[in-house]
Amino acid sequence: MTEKITILHTNDIHSHFENWPRIRRFILRRREQLNKHPNTTVLTFDLGDAIDRAHPLTEVTNGKANVELLNQIHYDAVTIGNNEGLTNTHEQLNELYTDANFDVVLANILDSKTRQIPKWAQPFKMITTPQKTRVLVIGLTAPYILTYPILGWTPLSPDTVIPKILKENQGQYDVVVLLSHLGLDVDRRLARKFPQLDIIIGAHTHHLLVKGERDNTSLLAAAEKWGHYVGEITIEVDKNHRIIKDRAVVTKTSTLPVDPADEDEINEYQQHGEKLLARNKLARIKAPMTTTLVGHSRLVDEGLHAIMEKAETQAGILNSGLFLTDLPTGIVDRNELHQMLPHAMHVMRVTLDGYNLWRLIKEMERNRNFLTKFQQKGMGFRGKYFGELHYNGLRYDKQAGQLFFREELVSPIKNYQIAMPDHYLFIPFFPTISIVGKNEILYDQSLRDVFGDYLTKHYPLNG
Repeated sequence: MTEKITILHTNDIHSHFENWPRIRRFILRRREQLNKHPNTTVLTFDLGDAIDRAHPLTEVTNGKANVELLNQIHYDAVTIGNNEGLTNTHEQLNELYTDANFDVVLANILDSKTRQIPKWAQPFKMITTPQKTRVLVIGLTAPYILTYPILGWTPLSPDTVIPKILKENQGQYDVVVLLSHLGLDVDRRLARKFPQLDIIIGAHTHHLLVKGERDNTSLLAAAEKWGHYVGEITIEVDKNHRIIKDRAVVTKTSTLPVDPADEDEINEYQQHGEKLLARNKLARIKAPMTTTLVGHSRLVDEGLHAIMEKAETQAGILNSGLFLTDLPTGIVDRNELHQMLPHAMHVMRVTLDGYNLWRLIKEMERNRNFLTKFQQKGMGFRGKYFGELHYNGLRYDKQAGQLFFREELVSPIKNYQIAMPDHYLFIPFFPTISIVGKNEILYDQSLRDVFGDYLTKHYPLNG
């Protein structure tokens, strides 16, 4: 007699709560339906990046509201994505899953102080079905070596972690499922390197595998992003608990029925988050601060001063596409700030010698026209267009090909410090930053909190 194991999976929801009611309803009903079949076990997994601070309710609760929603499904296990790991402080991440009714499976992030898996996670989980099939579940996330250490976490390579877990559990499992927030290319490579990985459920690169993908002996599955799809994997095992058949499919969320109460629920998430954020008053401005994609922008000017103050530099660079809304005259609250700067990015202090600073500005000038209307996506950017580059403390004479720092000609052998978003380090347009820059990411505050503190200081409420 064969046994069926069905896996329902979600990934990279990124606080897109507009899809949540239908996702929840589908998974709960599908699980109930499948459980009526004899010799069937249903498992539910989420692959991380469930949270995204671009949503006000996520921002104001530091992601705890998202965990409450995940609790509605009662997942068997989840792993974390870079949004959980890198947009929360160390303390916030330690508290994020306090009220979770599911297990967090994560094997490749250690607490830098204790050198141990954090208290809220476990490196693997063994699930034994009623038919005694032993399913080993491993969780891995993208090991950002530049940023996790800043927050007090030590990322480990999947290639070192996987063999240790497989060896530790040797002879104790029948099926291995990898919850991977590593990206499709890494998943394919791991499938070739570790044939023991029967099922690899992928995330991070927002890829969609409509019917799965066979790599070596592994079945790869993935359900794109933002809750657009729910994935379903069916595994059949024989009486010896060996896989004899497996397949992967996805269900498009937009094809699922809508309940009349869905819209009210979705609106409530948005309005409740905005209301809570708006309670926090930050500053009072006597004239509007406006933005524009091209040309002079007071918000960009203020933003440049804000990042220069934070980084303690005499020069700064910002792109106009960061500012999504204007600030009207009057009191500025945290909700307005969040709507204006929803990005998951930080201020970075970059040190370059004069020659390489000149080379960086040449890269920026070369890309300037292209970037103005470039539809930037990801890497912490939550806007629409990259926008126009603006400098403070730097002036480039295009005709002479000369660069000035505070109106002094840049010396090729002198070192200079410039403030800019850490976003510039991760996009491909300014390679000088990653190749030769001494880059210090100021990870203690988000870009919007830096701007908020600047407003509070220079435009006080009682001013």
